[in-house]
Amino acid sequence: MREKVKNKRWLKWLIATLGVLVIIIVALLIFINVFLNKSKPLIEGEVAVEILDNDATVIRDEIGVPHIKANTDADLYRAQGYVQAQDRMFQMDLSRRQASGQLAEVIGADAVDTDKFFRTFSLRDAAEKSWDGYDQQAQQVLEWYAEGVNAYMEEAKENGNLSFEFSILGYEPTEWTPIDSLTIGKFMAYDLGGHWNTLAVRHWTLNEFPEDKARELFIEYPENAPAILAANKQQQVQVAGEFDASVIPPEFNGSNNWVVSGDKTASGKPLLADDPHLGLSTPSIWYQMHLESPDQNVSGVIFAGVPGIILGHNEEIAWGVTNVGPDVQDLYIETPNPENPTQFEYEGEWEQAEVRKEPIKIKDGETEDFEVLVTRHGPVVSNILYDKEQPSAVFSMQWTALEPTLELQAVLNFNKASNWEEFELALEDFQAPAQNFVFASTDGTIAYKANGRIPIRKSGDGQLPVPGNSADYGWEGYVPFDELPRSVNPENGFIATANNEVIDDSYPYHITDFWAQPYRYERIAEVLEASDDLTAEDMMKLQMDQKNLYAAEFLEDMIATVRDSTKDYDEVLSLLEKWDQVDSKEQGAPLVFHKWIKQLPETLLADEFPKDVYKMLDGKNHITDEMMRDAFAGNAGVWVSEYGGAEKWLVDSLETVVAEIEEEQGNDLSDWSWGEDHQLTFPHPLAGASPIFAEFLNPDPVPIGGSNITVQAAASTPDGDVDHGASWRFVADLADLSSAYHIVGPGLSGHMKSDYFHNQVDDWAQGDFHETEIEEEVKGSTLILNAE
Repeated sequence: MREKVKNKRWLKWLIATLGVLVIIIVALLIFINVFLNKSKPLIEGEVAVEILDNDATVIRDEIGVPHIKANTDADLYRAQGYVQAQDRMFQMDLSRRQASGQLAEVIGADAVDTDKFFRTFSLRDAAEKSWDGYDQQAQQVLEWYAEGVNAYMEEAKENGNLSFEFSILGYEPTEWTPIDSLTIGKFMAYDLGGHWNTLAVRHWTLNEFPEDKARELFIEYPENAPAILAANKQQQVQVAGEFDASVIPPEFNGSNNWVVSGDKTASGKPLLADDPHLGLSTPSIWYQMHLESPDQNVSGVIFAGVPGIILGHNEEIAWGVTNVGPDVQDLYIETPNPENPTQFEYEGEWEQAEVRKEPIKIKDGETEDFEVLVTRHGPVVSNILYDKEQPSAVFSMQWTALEPTLELQAVLNFNKASNWEEFELALEDFQAPAQNFVFASTDGTIAYKANGRIPIRKSGDGQLPVPGNSADYGWEGYVPFDELPRSVNPENGFIATANNEVIDDSYPYHITDFWAQPYRYERIAEVLEASDDLTAEDMMKLQMDQKNLYAAEFLEDMIATVRDSTKDYDEVLSLLEKWDQVDSKEQGAPLVFHKWIKQLPETLLADEFPKDVYKMLDGKNHITDEMMRDAFAGNAGVWVSEYGGAEKWLVDSLETVVAEIEEEQGNDLSDWSWGEDHQLTFPHPLAGASPIFAEFLNPDPVPIGGSNITVQAAASTPDGDVDHGASWRFVADLADLSSAYHIVGPGLSGHMKSDYFHNQVDDWAQGDFHETEIEEEVKGSTLILNAE
């Protein structure tokens, strides 16, 4: 009896306790929901924005694209700043902090090394030095834009509805300045900038390997520069250490673009397509907008934190870009004075470097002193490779983006250009990063220019660090603007680029030897050449093309080499032989091919390098592709021969891959699929801090096709996360520029409660484009910005 009473009491207590817990959980969820909704941007109704001279209208269409209409350019750019801050204030603040080396101030000690890296790379310093070069009109636009950002920021602070991320990290953003916008522009130059890390690795290889082995790790070995080779061997800079290679941008921040003349289209007017390949994230790096005033009517995308439209169209022209990828970052081997490490040898004298004090504030910690040394060539970067007192040699870096440049001035003039002559004139101010611009206008013109500052060197071709103590090295200007690669209305009726080589042997200047593999370009050209009746729908379809021409070059020889060595993998090889060489998500063959091709450098090279140096080595598959070509032609090089021959290399790599796939997807080949491993992700910057954040801030993974070498760009991590690809897709039909076709994944809003947060994830995966109007009356959520 007593036992029953005890059990009843215990049950009542349990029920009561569970009831209380449920109430607490419900109350907590309600609180979180109210808290999140409070910071959700206002997109309907009216709001007072005192900085405006006249009212402005913001209509967000069905997918969240803001269409801003104002009576003057001043109010247009103020409204652009206000609206961007509504949707992306946290991203904007994080971007300027990362580029400026100010993350530790709000994140803590874990960000100190990242801050040191970006302080050393001097992006904010370069932005500050660029300001005076801007004309008065461009400076005024930057100031108007900053006024808009600050108007929203002040309003949000007063109302307590800053974006929720600020509350999580426990800080408020500081005033926005024009230099912040320019610094974000410099960060994009960094993201697309150059190959300094490859030069450091090549220096290391020359000192660690016999020359014949080092030679095979170069795309083109610099045999005509014996003094440079000797300097790299005689004066060794320490490279191997504890460098965090995660701050290095993807080795091929690539893109596709093309333009087709009216002779090859159904309408008789040009078509233009562009899809820049960058990191895929929540929110997107791009912010799509339509800006209209009496002086301009332009639509497209811009980086959050920057005014204007960098890529897109107006009523008369359309344009897009891919990365040229020229050699614009040179390393110099500098000799410090043993008696004074802030002095460096130059022409037999000790020359004082600039010493820039860069104290790093640390959240919940003491400020850490940090200095950046700047030689006549540029900042000393060796201190981000290793920590060693009094080295006998260090690297400094010269880079086009560290000079005063005027990209935003060019962008503002793009927006108002009406023909190729005006657009090309604006291009003179677009100096870093160098980009392949394609252009089309309603008058039928199509054009191309590889535009930006590309250095002319006194000696060498940028493939190795050069002596910093001699006047025989360095830059003596840039490729003249009128001699940059250019094409207008070519006879074949189209122009396409995909980071491929854009010059031939007759071109008199060095650009780079580090071009992207040609497979995307070859596929684009194949499709465009095949038709004289092309439509906008054909362009959108081509942007989603998954044909794998990489496999077309190598797979037959890879299969034959393994078959000659062993019968153990006949079933897997048969799967590859039956493959249509399309990287569709349903098939198993793309899974095998891509894992196999990526395993080849791991098998052959990885154990020969320190881990951090190996991570710094760009173009690993470029290197092993050339080794395969030689081996299949009967001329196996040193690396392959020392490993045991091509047969052993390919078999060992395939063995590793098959074991990995079987562990992940089972032993039945019919169950293998590319999409099971290859899944689209748009990670939020806070997602890595907690699985809870990841659950709410990241969209669900989506199995997709394509790969890093197909036109539908979808590059993945070793874990299979597709986090790099077409950050924006754009197609314009010059027969009617009242609208164009776009996809911006995962969506336009940075707020998790917004309908536009992840609303374009499936569209990105499936290639469902949205038509954005610039002339018709747009329907959607209307917000009136009232001037007072």
